[in-house]
Parts: sequence; structure tokens; C-alpha cells
Amino acid sequence: MRKPTSFYLGLLLFLAHPAVGQQPTETAPAASPSQPPATPPDASRASSSSKGKKKPLPIYLITGTVFNEKVLSFPDAKVRIRRTSEKKFRWEAHTNSRGEFAVRVPEGSEYEVRVQVKNFKEQSQTVKADAGSVQQQLSFRLEPATPGKAGDKK
Repeated sequence: MRKPTSFYLGLLLFLAHPAVGQQPTETAPAASPSQPPATPPDASRASSSSKGKKKPLPIYLITGTVFNEKVLSFPDAKVRIRRTSEKKFRWEAHTNSRGEFAVRVPEGSEYEVRVQVKNFKEQSQTVKADAGSVQQQLSFRLEPATPGKAGDKK
């Protein structure tokens, strides 16, 4: 079912034509006392860049996958990361349903990545976040803490 082209042309002219008796007026938006006057976009950029904000640290991405002893992905494993020179862990994540994790850390340090899961031996690896690369991919294969126990429980 096709409507004639003249119908669309008439509709377009009707919508484009101002209503009879109405005078088109141009009104400038009135500035209310609660709103500050509008500033040009260039002025706001110049003022924000000259405020002396700290430059953000370069980011290094540590990604990895955690597997069980049967080389199946391990969801919800606890991953903690710290600088090797520190005692406290500063970053923590849990693996997703595919056993994967990703954590961003500042560049230029050496980090210890530790994976912990109940009934499995704790494992750790060292990552050097140097300026030569931006990402490190790790792989952990967990071993049962006591043989035969980990296969019984997910």
C-alpha cells in the first residue's frame, strides 16, 4: 500500500509553514540569578588546564586467568596485588565466570600477584611493571591443598 507522493509533500509544507496569526519571534534566553553567565567553551578549557592539576600516573594492566587442577577456569578466585617492597596488599579483585581478572596498577614498580582459593594451595607470581610494556598476562593453575578434596567441592 503506497501513499501518493503529493501527500508527503503537502504534509511537509504544512509542518514547515508557521501557523496563521503567529509572529515568529526570536527570544534570547534570559539569565537567571541562580545560573552563572555562559562562558565560551574555549575559556573554560583554558582555565581548567592552568589550575596545576597533578598529572595522572601511567597505568599498567595486569591480567590473568585462574585454572583448577583439571585446567578448567576457576570463577570467584581471590586475586590480591601489592608492591614487592610493601607488606600490605593494595589491590584486590575476584575472577569472573571465565576465571579471568584485570587490575590496573601504577607503572614503574615490581608487583606480587597472589591467588587464594579455599582448599587450594596459594600461588603467587612477580610482575615487573616497566615502561617498556603496558600489560602483563598471567596464568595460574591451582593445585589442591590436600589430594582428592578439591574435586569434591567447586
